[in-house]
Amino acid sequence: MRRLDVSIEMEGRQREVGCITGDTEFNAEFRYSEDYLDSPFARPISLSLPLRAEAYNYEQTRIFFEGLLPEGFLRRTVAENNRTDQSDYLSLLEMLGAECLGAIQIKGADYELIEPEYRPLPPDLMFRLASEGATTSADLVVESHLSLTGASGKIGAYRDEDGNWYLPVGSAPSTYIIKQSHIRYDHIVQNEQLALQTARIAGISVPESSIIEADHSALNVSAAPESTDHQDRSAEIDANPAENSSQALRPVTVSYPGRSSRPISTEIVLFATERYDRTLEGSVRTLSGLPCPLRLHQEDFGQALGIAPSNKYEKAGDQHMKKMFDLLRRYSASPIEDQMKLWDMIVFHWLIGNTDGHIKNFSLIYDRHLSSVRLAPAYDIISTIVYDTHSTDMAFSIGGEIDWRKVDRNSFVRAAEEIKLSRKIFMDRFDALAARFKPALMQAAEEMKAAGFEEAGDLARDILSRR
Repeated sequence: MRRLDVSIEMEGRQREVGCITGDTEFNAEFRYSEDYLDSPFARPISLSLPLRAEAYNYEQTRIFFEGLLPEGFLRRTVAENNRTDQSDYLSLLEMLGAECLGAIQIKGADYELIEPEYRPLPPDLMFRLASEGATTSADLVVESHLSLTGASGKIGAYRDEDGNWYLPVGSAPSTYIIKQSHIRYDHIVQNEQLALQTARIAGISVPESSIIEADHSALNVSAAPESTDHQDRSAEIDANPAENSSQALRPVTVSYPGRSSRPISTEIVLFATERYDRTLEGSVRTLSGLPCPLRLHQEDFGQALGIAPSNKYEKAGDQHMKKMFDLLRRYSASPIEDQMKLWDMIVFHWLIGNTDGHIKNFSLIYDRHLSSVRLAPAYDIISTIVYDTHSTDMAFSIGGEIDWRKVDRNSFVRAAEEIKLSRKIFMDRFDALAARFKPALMQAAEEMKAAGFEEAGDLARDILSRR
């Protein structure tokens, strides 16, 4: 029978909390250990997995632990490259569980202890990460034993105070998440930066973020004719650093429908967000000569509510929004403040036109002792409405309305009443945020244009026109 040991970091120390046992996804069970339950520091690892001696069944176990794994193409690529079925979440946890979101670590019986370290991320590797889709990120997450949730290609990275980037290996904690641009959607990196910068200006708590223009000076990029098919970009790039490191670069342009030609370097970009579940406060440890952060535990609302990743988009009768507010009322260390913050986040998702704000894109963050929980900063926000192929259905309904185009102020009035929120207080917040939105969006666009991302202005105008 397979056994995966589960531990969680508290104040820089990993503590064994229990194990997952079972041969398949259909009989795997998680159980807290007796020693952990009897210890003075025993805390549940999820609101959906309260402390108890009995084992949790396969469904309860899977919902929380599968929620630690990547989704979509990245998950398929990792599975295929390692000859594992993508539905075999236990094998994926065994491969990637050394560094998860939050403070959880998972190790199998055959876990190969890798000395934790930070390895420099060379420019050519950053360029490959930006230009080659999820394939390179899949290789890196396996090499570093890293698990990050979500469907986009992403890796965990460490950035020092001088701005140098490192790949965390083994159990070395990362401090940033680096995401690739999505080949299906133009300027999605600039889109996310515009959304988060707008949210920050409007007064919503978000992690620090930035756009990385991948340095391709170590690679040979052959001149190519303009193309209207941006899915063929990678074919124009010979990304073999061993063969091309000494060869000169020639200018390359790419053309997108409706957009002017521009140097390819402005499209080979990555999106970096600082991890709010990592902190250097209170840390005294170093790795590879660099300060080693402490892990803070977090879980998304899907995990906390016991809702499977496959059900992250609301179906009729699910009432995801109501369940999120109820959870904050019951468990938040500051329930009134966190309900107001969650309300603002949901209003902002609607204002910016993000119909992909599902329950796994909202999270809870724990303190270093796991003794209190708060609403985490907002993250993973883009304006999906600027992409004509994306659904206009919201990830969950607002006052009974699911179609973004039909949601309006009255929808939020109904939502406040359904959730039993003070109509005056919460609609005053709605009106204030709605009034701040356009000035914040235009300010964020101007700041990005000043930094060289002219497309931010087009994105801002497109967002406003569709509203």
